[in-house]
Amino acid sequence: MNNYLMVINAGSSSIKFAVYQKHDALEPLVVEASGQIDGIGNQPRFTVKNAAGLVLIERDLVAPEADDHTSAITLINTWLITSIKDGALLAVGHRVVHGGQYYSEPVLIDASVLNVLESLIPLAPLHQPHNLVTIRALLDTRPTLPQVACFDTAFHNSQPVVAQRFALPRRFSDQGVRRYGFHGLSYEYIASVLPTLGPKLQQARIIVAHLGNGASLCALQNGRSIATTMGFSPLDGLVMGTRCGNIDPGVLLYLMNQHGMDADALQQLLYHESGLLGVSGISSDMRTLLASEDSHAHEAIELFVYRIGREIGSLIAALGGMDALVFTGGIGENSAVIRAKIGYQVAWMGVKLDESANQAHATCISTVDSKISTWVVPTDENLMIARHTIEQITTHETISDSNAK
Repeated sequence: MNNYLMVINAGSSSIKFAVYQKHDALEPLVVEASGQIDGIGNQPRFTVKNAAGLVLIERDLVAPEADDHTSAITLINTWLITSIKDGALLAVGHRVVHGGQYYSEPVLIDASVLNVLESLIPLAPLHQPHNLVTIRALLDTRPTLPQVACFDTAFHNSQPVVAQRFALPRRFSDQGVRRYGFHGLSYEYIASVLPTLGPKLQQARIIVAHLGNGASLCALQNGRSIATTMGFSPLDGLVMGTRCGNIDPGVLLYLMNQHGMDADALQQLLYHESGLLGVSGISSDMRTLLASEDSHAHEAIELFVYRIGREIGSLIAALGGMDALVFTGGIGENSAVIRAKIGYQVAWMGVKLDESANQAHATCISTVDSKISTWVVPTDENLMIARHTIEQITTHETISDSNAK
C-alpha cells in the first residue's frame, strides 16, 4: 500500500495543494500531483497536474462546487480519495501565516491549537481566516486525519529581541505587537539547501531575496534568521505587487484626517491598490511592467529595485557584512533583468554578476572574482511543509507508542 501526504496553502480566493508519496523513512518525499482551485466564490477553476506537468484536470466549476473555501476543500478531498485508491492519506500539512508568540515550530492540530490560531486572526485578518477554514472543513469531514500547522512566522523566532521590538509602550508588546516576519517557510527551505551548493555557505552571512507578488528579504547567519524586512504584517518592507511596503505612519494619519479613510478603506488601499500596481497604474505583474514602454511602469520598476537596494544595506548592517546574496521567488528566480538591476545597486559591496550566467538563470550567477557569491535557488515551501508534517506525525506516533508501554 502506498502512503500519501497532502500540503494545503489556502489564500483569499484560492486553495493550492500538492500530494506527496511517502515510501519509507530512508527515501525522499516524491511529488505525485499538484493543483489549485482559484477564483473561489467568483469564477472558480479546478486544475491538477502530475509530477511531469501533464494536465490531469482543467475545468471551470459551477455552483455549488466552490462557492466558498469549505466547498472547495470538499471537492479537493473527493478528488484525492478517488485518486489514491491504492493507498492511504497519512496526514495533511497546512501553511498557516501566523503562529504569533505561541508557536516557534510546526504543531499537530487539535481543538486547543485551533482556538489559539483563531485568536491570532486580528494579527493577520486577510490571511489567517482562510488558512483555518480549510482545517476546520477537514476536521468536520475527516476528524481522525492528522493535520499539522506550519507557520510563516516560526523561522524568524531566532531573531534577537531587539530586532523584533517596536518603540511602542510595553503594554502593546505584551499584547503581541512586534516584528514577526513572514515567508519563513521559503527561507527555511533555502537555508536547508544552501550548504549543498557550497560548504562555505553553511556559516556564511547571507541575504535571501524572496521576490514575487509578495516580497521580502531575510538576513541569515549559520542558517538562522537574524533580521527580515517584513514586520508585524506582510505589508512592511519592500514594494510588492499590490502592497506598499514600508510607509511613514504619518501618511496613514494624513489619509484618515484629510481624506476620511477608515480602517477598511486603508486596508483596501495598502493591500490591494498600492505597490507596483499603484505606482504604475498598469499592472502588479512585473512581466507586464518590464514589457511596457510607459514611463510609470519604468518608475515602478526602479522604485522596486531601489527599495531592495536600500533594505539590503540595512540587513548588511544587521549581519555585520555579507558573504552571499540569494534570489528566490517568482521574480527572483525568473527575471534576469531585475537581478541585474539589483546587482548594480549593491555593486558597492563587491557583487559582480556574470551576465551570461544570469541570462541563463544558472544556479551561481556571480563572476569568479566577485567578493559576494550570488545565487538563484528555486524555493519549495510545499516540500518544507511536507517534511514538517512527516516529522510531527512520526514524533506523535513515537510518543503514543511510548505512553502505551
